[in-house]
Amino acid sequence: GDTAPLLIPPLPPHDGPPAMEAEGLTRRFGDFVAARDVTFCIPRGEIFGFLGSNGCGKTTTMKMLTGLLDITEGSARLLGKPVDASDLRTRLHIGYMSQLFSLYEELSVRQNLVLHARLYRMDPATATQAIEASLDTFELRPYAETMPASLSLGIRQRLQLAAACLHKPEVLILDEPTSGVDPAARDMFWRHMIRLSREEGVTLFVSTHFMNEAQRCDRISLMHRGRVLAVGKPDDLCVQRGCETLEQAFIDYLEADQEAEHLPHTPIEDDPLDLPLTPPASETRQPSAIALWFSRMWAFAQREAMELRHDSIRLAFAIIGPIIVLCAATWGLSFDVEDIRFSVLDRDQSTDSRRFVEHFAGSTHFVEMPPLSDASEIDAQLRSSQSWLVIDLPPGFGRDLIGQRQPEVGFYVDGGSLVRAAHTVNSIKAVSIEHAVRLAQATPGAEVPTMPITVTPRMAYNPSYQSVFVFGPSNLMLALTLIPAMLTALGVVREKEMGTMVNLYASPGAISEFLVGKQLPYVALTLLSYLTLVAVLIWGLGVPLKGSFLALTLGATAYAFAITAMGLLISAFVQTQVAAQFLTAILCVIITTNFAGVLSPVSTLDGVNFYIAQGFPSSWFQKVSLGVFTKNWQVQWHTLGVACVVMMGFSVAYLTAARLFVSKQER
Repeated sequence: GDTAPLLIPPLPPHDGPPAMEAEGLTRRFGDFVAARDVTFCIPRGEIFGFLGSNGCGKTTTMKMLTGLLDITEGSARLLGKPVDASDLRTRLHIGYMSQLFSLYEELSVRQNLVLHARLYRMDPATATQAIEASLDTFELRPYAETMPASLSLGIRQRLQLAAACLHKPEVLILDEPTSGVDPAARDMFWRHMIRLSREEGVTLFVSTHFMNEAQRCDRISLMHRGRVLAVGKPDDLCVQRGCETLEQAFIDYLEADQEAEHLPHTPIEDDPLDLPLTPPASETRQPSAIALWFSRMWAFAQREAMELRHDSIRLAFAIIGPIIVLCAATWGLSFDVEDIRFSVLDRDQSTDSRRFVEHFAGSTHFVEMPPLSDASEIDAQLRSSQSWLVIDLPPGFGRDLIGQRQPEVGFYVDGGSLVRAAHTVNSIKAVSIEHAVRLAQATPGAEVPTMPITVTPRMAYNPSYQSVFVFGPSNLMLALTLIPAMLTALGVVREKEMGTMVNLYASPGAISEFLVGKQLPYVALTLLSYLTLVAVLIWGLGVPLKGSFLALTLGATAYAFAITAMGLLISAFVQTQVAAQFLTAILCVIITTNFAGVLSPVSTLDGVNFYIAQGFPSSWFQKVSLGVFTKNWQVQWHTLGVACVVMMGFSVAYLTAARLFVSKQER
């Protein structure tokens, strides 16, 4: 890098409206005010510094100016236009560098710049030249084909600055760009920023908490507790307070700001990790290791519950999503076959042929469609699904029937749906036999066929033979599998992507405390969803609950622990939220629909399929749900108890496996 003294030329004049304007800018998060009444005006080409301690509202203000956060009160203008998140044309002229690394880890340095150029719609020829120039300007050429994850923080920050400058923006917003980098890299950053301002006329809005960096800005804004204390040139602010250094002036402004000392402070939530200090052992008895484990675990649970509580979309999805799954699956999955549409090709046109057809039309299982006039219409009728059955009555049907010569009748059944086709064939046989018996009874001297025994089938547990009474309880299992598992699968991997896993690394909490604490809010959410689903089943779909509600709730609780633990295992295993969602959805859908007893009882499976079913908790809860709803299961060990113990065993096994994929240190 350049070792010459850092000189800052005077700011040349620029025409046109100010680059950035803020008037009374305020942002609230619930009762907490992150930025209050922020006002300033930045002319084009100026290096404007935002000086303040960590958490004073600098990043919040920057995100409002770029449209990344909604403005609660006040207004902001960027390049003469009101800030609007949907104004993509203005955004093309803005460069933004976030405090945390926000580029793609799976792309090389060059690939990140290429993607950035495409996103900002740069001409391919111009983009290629700009990328090559950036690799040289920001000293990135030795790392052009390297993945960012293997680079040092200073080089990653250089890459972020190169990407932000690649499309030649008019305004460059830099959120603590030199935080965490060494002094030499910090000096190189400022040389680039001064060149952009003085030679290319780029307006720079830089947040920092370094006093020596603030001294290099044309003007600065001193910020504390979300409020702007003063705006002006660094030297002028020092003169106004009669101080020799900017640091002394900043402290003087803080002490003089009596209003800041009396601002009402209503925290959003108490931090559950801020545990009270433990008095010395001489004053009180030290809590046991178990008590400390539960205390820290509960702190993690409270923190996760806070995030869920503030995310209304996820909460709505957790409740409404399973209801949609339950209703759609129950209404769409049915073996009930009624109102079979049939057409007739009557080539006999006799009284007996009409009586035969009337016997079908009078059945509750069949609905007669317009008749056919030619055999060539049969295939078209079935192909179009206008009819599922075509009855072909041959010439002489009535004559042969009276003469007991057993006329052959053609029944063409649409076999596109196996279940419907099987029911149709059985119904054809039943109606035909009933017609033959009645005909024999009405014919003098005819022998009436009789069965040697009388068969009267009775459906145990489902006397009306309706699919909803079987698929409803089974789909309760499906609804409690898919959505809770997908939500929990975001728990750990989201922290990985956001960089907040560092909280676990720095805290005294154990990984087991972290995982169980993560799990508990989702268990509670799953049980709340369970209650709504049972209500929908009973009062919405009309499925009676014949067994014990307590037995069903105990089974649902065990299953909630098992399925959320599976979600945590997937979350700990993968590296991205997208991968977590895909893997969870694929596993849940495939296993629950094929191996959990929804379509075929687990007892009918054999070989590997049977062991797959037994090795997944869904088949065990499906047995509980169906048993309680249809078979009057009560709280008994030999039915409910075994299933609950097995499901809790799955929970322990999944959490133990997840523990292996979560490290207490950065990898």
